[in-house]
Amino acid sequence: MSEVRPLGLFGGYGVELEYMIVDSETLDVRPIADQLICEEHGRLENEIERGAFAWSNELARHVIEIKTNGPVRSLAGLGAGFAGEVARANELLAPVGARLLPTAMHPWMNPAREFEIWPHGDREIYRTFDRIFDCTGHGWANLQSAHLNLPFANDDEFGRLHAAIRSLLPILPALSASSPFVEGRHPGTLDTRLEVYRTNARRVPSVAGAVIPEPLFTRECYEAMLETIYTDLARFDHAGRLQHEWVNARGCIARFDRMALEIRLLDVQECPQADLAIAAIVSRIVRSLCDPDAATQARLRGLETGRLASLLWRTAADGDGAKIEDRDYLAALGFDGAARTARDVWRGLIEKEIAGDPMAAEHRPAIELLLAEGPLARRILRRSGPKPTRDALASVYRDLAACLSEGRLFGVDA
Repeated sequence: MSEVRPLGLFGGYGVELEYMIVDSETLDVRPIADQLICEEHGRLENEIERGAFAWSNELARHVIEIKTNGPVRSLAGLGAGFAGEVARANELLAPVGARLLPTAMHPWMNPAREFEIWPHGDREIYRTFDRIFDCTGHGWANLQSAHLNLPFANDDEFGRLHAAIRSLLPILPALSASSPFVEGRHPGTLDTRLEVYRTNARRVPSVAGAVIPEPLFTRECYEAMLETIYTDLARFDHAGRLQHEWVNARGCIARFDRMALEIRLLDVQECPQADLAIAAIVSRIVRSLCDPDAATQARLRGLETGRLASLLWRTAADGDGAKIEDRDYLAALGFDGAARTARDVWRGLIEKEIAGDPMAAEHRPAIELLLAEGPLARRILRRSGPKPTRDALASVYRDLAACLSEGRLFGVDA
């Protein structure tokens, strides 16, 4: 049997979108992902294949992940494919009075009362996470993300790709923040998912590190970092159930088992059209930053983790309005040293890298909405206000559920 050769840079894409299952009327969470899988597949599995797509469970029993069934050659047309999968899931959920709900956090879920851990296949892994970290908090029980996987074929490509992604991670919330509410209140942050995520593994700090990955650009150096995580976890994980590269909880992780880097910082959006537009923006700009030019690589690889992390938490809080003043960071992205907002940085990057891209026409409506009205969290807040009643909040999220089922974007004035 011939060995399968890994895909090179931008030779493929993997996209994963997570959704909540909620009651059709109340929008309260419904822990029935296993029932949904059984209805579609005829028996319970952790993952089922549906042609070009696959569905799988997550740690929380009310969450279903819909993803590409392996890498795809292009993101073109993928939003429509995901929309078809959403439609199928909603069709199966309707008879039991349930539906899918988008966004990265349920706006009023109380995990202490409503969270149920996945009790089936791989349950010992989930129970180990729960025993070590206590998964009843929002940082485990109430968060949905969009993952973008980008391949590499060798150490050189790994290093360039990791340097490029690492530089963009701090400003991703300016595009994708969609979690402005937790337990019915707005805590003052647009990307609350990242705020709860950053501390969910605090019992073993090396698991998430600073969320921004360290400046590691070879597989050997990266695997040495993973060994540190495994050693720290071994004090609590005597059976070794978590000794795998997926336990790394940084905002971008290396998956050497499939020779890809997985970006984990993106909040899931109101519909796949929006998620795929963001994936297209990010992948196109990452491609540009993978330039092997020595000066470009030196600027990117010289970015210090602490400064990148500081910027990440500013954009998690303020989204597109976050002020960027770090001259070295701006220079690494191709800007002069003048301070500007994250919105202006994205606008400049998009105008430079996306305008002539053939994919731009497909994604233009979502891109224009992002640049005009900001990330989804800002649009939600403008519609709801910062202190909505439960009924008012439910009305907004009911419209978001409709956006998902109808495949339409969520605008402030809709």
